[in-house]
Amino acid sequence: MRLCQGASNDMNSSNLHRVLTGLLLAAVSFPACLLAQSVAPITGNDIPAKFDPQTDAHNFTRREEMIPMRDGVKLFTVILIPKHSRELMPIVLTRTPYDAKKRTDARETASPLMAMALRQDDEPLVRNGYVRVYQDVRGKHGSEGNYIVNLPLRGPLNSGSVDHATDTWDTIDWLVKSIPGNNGRVGITGISYDGFLTLMALFDPHPALKAAVPINAMVDTWIGDDWYHGGALRQTMIEWTYRQTATKKSDVDLPYGYYDLYSAFLDAGSAGAFGRRYHADHLPAWNRIIEHPAYTSFWQEQAVQKLLDRIELKVPTLTVHSLFDQEDIFGPIASYDVLEKNDRNNDRNYLVMGPWYHGQIRAEGSSLGNIPWHSDTALFFREKVRQPFWDHYLKGSVPQQAPAPVLAFETGANEWRDYATWPPRYRVTSTRLYLHANGALSFEAPAASESAFSEYVSDPAKPVPYRARPILRDSAPDSTWRLWLTDDQRPFADRPDVLSFVSAPLTEPLTISGGVLANLFASTSGTDADWVVKLIDVYPEEHPAQVNLGGYQLMISADVLRGRYRESFESATPIAAGRILSYRIAMPHANHTFLAGHRIMVQVQSSWFPLYDRNPQTFVANVAWARPEDYRRATHRIHHAVRSASFIELPILGSPPHPVARVAR
Repeated sequence: MRLCQGASNDMNSSNLHRVLTGLLLAAVSFPACLLAQSVAPITGNDIPAKFDPQTDAHNFTRREEMIPMRDGVKLFTVILIPKHSRELMPIVLTRTPYDAKKRTDARETASPLMAMALRQDDEPLVRNGYVRVYQDVRGKHGSEGNYIVNLPLRGPLNSGSVDHATDTWDTIDWLVKSIPGNNGRVGITGISYDGFLTLMALFDPHPALKAAVPINAMVDTWIGDDWYHGGALRQTMIEWTYRQTATKKSDVDLPYGYYDLYSAFLDAGSAGAFGRRYHADHLPAWNRIIEHPAYTSFWQEQAVQKLLDRIELKVPTLTVHSLFDQEDIFGPIASYDVLEKNDRNNDRNYLVMGPWYHGQIRAEGSSLGNIPWHSDTALFFREKVRQPFWDHYLKGSVPQQAPAPVLAFETGANEWRDYATWPPRYRVTSTRLYLHANGALSFEAPAASESAFSEYVSDPAKPVPYRARPILRDSAPDSTWRLWLTDDQRPFADRPDVLSFVSAPLTEPLTISGGVLANLFASTSGTDADWVVKLIDVYPEEHPAQVNLGGYQLMISADVLRGRYRESFESATPIAAGRILSYRIAMPHANHTFLAGHRIMVQVQSSWFPLYDRNPQTFVANVAWARPEDYRRATHRIHHAVRSASFIELPILGSPPHPVARVAR
């Protein structure tokens, strides 16, 4: 044999020694010489310049595109296209500041199936052959441009040439021209901020936009959505603002340094001081929020319901409202009302109201906190309501059952109801429920012999918590922020700074359908005050069907008014100390039956902390910057004399309709 070179087959005795010596040397040098002859050096890069992970097993094609807008800015867009479709496919678009790439891999699982790349609420779209598109708004995550929270439409607050309406138009135009096999019909949907973006698409809509489903949309963030309620600052929203605007990728969380937010906000003092402690005063969005405490043109020019009132509804719209929405409980009903007025043919505006927290339609919906509904209401909505809506307007299919103009879940009775309008105007009677002395509550007006008022002392140093402590940050792994509107209210009913008025047990069911309005006659020893009113369903002391609900106090509707805005939301005025004044607190809509044996309760208090910033109870120019010495105790009186009788206006429904046939059980 030959090893490298020089070996011979001549094995006579004269060269045996040389052969053996050669073999030994060859053996010693074998690895090196063999390596030099047969193995190439490892060079280059094991990571290719481009790699496509999609295989023949994938039932969809995933594309990432940078779609150009009319001003040259490009927006990052993820497109999921089903393979092997036998028909032209509609497109459903969601525009978001919450990371389109993450939204298209929400389950974080390796799978060749399109449904596994999306959240479960997209599954009906996948099964029915839809193209699904998610897009980052300008300035966030993968998109170019500058980010402005709730970028206003072009006008007084936006002097530029683009807004979310134009970005949506340009995106849809690109999609219908660039996605193979689409049928030229596009729907748009989204939850919360994405719901706000859905409503933006209704302004000068692209001709291909055929349907919209705004869910829990931000609409008016001063009147009753994210930033303020009735003039009271929702200061815990600083957590969202911090995360959303500190970086493009939303990858920095507010470093509280506290487990209990009650202590965190109380120790800081005012909302402005809290923000300054964590450098939130370096964030333009936070500064804008606290620099505009009144309902001036700054907020009114952003109020989507006011903007929608200027246009005709051209796109069929299914508005989705959650009865226990802990974030945007005002907006959906407000936008629905305006769209209903501007639906000239009365055939494009629809409303669904479900027993959900904010965004629960994409999850399991058989209960909310301790309260059961006895059916998966969210699945029912996704499968039996929303998908037929898409199929009708984006595929042209004829639904088995014509959609009701209004579909509303009635809590208490736990049934779905169909209505022609919301509220069901011709079947609802506005009825006064009066607050009485000694904590009584009834439909009878107070007698002349009753005491004139009930009073309590409100101390800013010990504000009433909005839920039992400890109060965790919204994004904490074990936070139950989503459930707080169904928390048992008993921990607060016994506080000396909370007044509770309760009725006798009901002898028959009583249903309310619509907005609740509190009319307080109140006075204070201070020069400013907050008025928090809660309407509560009190369960019987024993509840055999679910024993932990014995005596439960379930909040049905509640809200707050900052007293300085009693005359006008646009400007603040001090309260005259000791003077009886009228306060009207518009509370969220309800669709609820108080069952026989239950009682109705109304609670009144003057703080709801730390969800809302503390009112110092002395008038200052901007409560967000109140000084420590401004916070003072005050005595508040709720009056129930004959000429100053406080009451709640309840929208009482007549004989309830029969449950709709499609109730999911």
